[in-house]
Amino acid sequence: MADIVEAVDFHQGMKVRWQGEVWEIVDCQHHKMGRGGAIVRTKLRNMNNGSIVDNSFRPTERFERVILDERPAQFMYRDGDNYVFMELESYDQVYVPEKILGEGAGYLHDNLEVTLQLLDGRVVSVELPKSVELKVVDTPPGFKGDTVSGGGKPATLETGLVITVPMFVEVGDAVVVDTRTGNYIERAK
Repeated sequence: MADIVEAVDFHQGMKVRWQGEVWEIVDCQHHKMGRGGAIVRTKLRNMNNGSIVDNSFRPTERFERVILDERPAQFMYRDGDNYVFMELESYDQVYVPEKILGEGAGYLHDNLEVTLQLLDGRVVSVELPKSVELKVVDTPPGFKGDTVSGGGKPATLETGLVITVPMFVEVGDAVVVDTRTGNYIERAK
């Protein structure tokens, strides 16, 4: 029996079947209209082709919830347009196309443990840890007493990802980054 959910129960990361396809809810917001009923505004990512669409649903609309198979894996290396992971249970190498990773590719470093999410035996998503530790390879020098500018400056990390860090962070420092938002959390201890 299929697990049925209503649109009012949507949350980020949930997978549902809609229009014959499997979609991941990237973002959802519940809106109460003035005199009318409420609506649920969503941003959905197609798990087969990666396309993103915006759509609104009535809160009582029903959908089949899709539960994906999950396998722990470790990032090994990049091979052209693919990223190679090793499944931790079988030691099989799995090639994941760049389009499936999307912006998540900027957080991958050697030996990072992730969760591969499979639908019908095919990898459709890679779940990253909530935060990763990456080394700063380029950032302009900070100036003592420079607090007027808001306390942030751009920093390029070892993976090529560019984030905003506080002024005291220097080249060579390791920083902790939130993989869900791309925000600096703290300097690594």
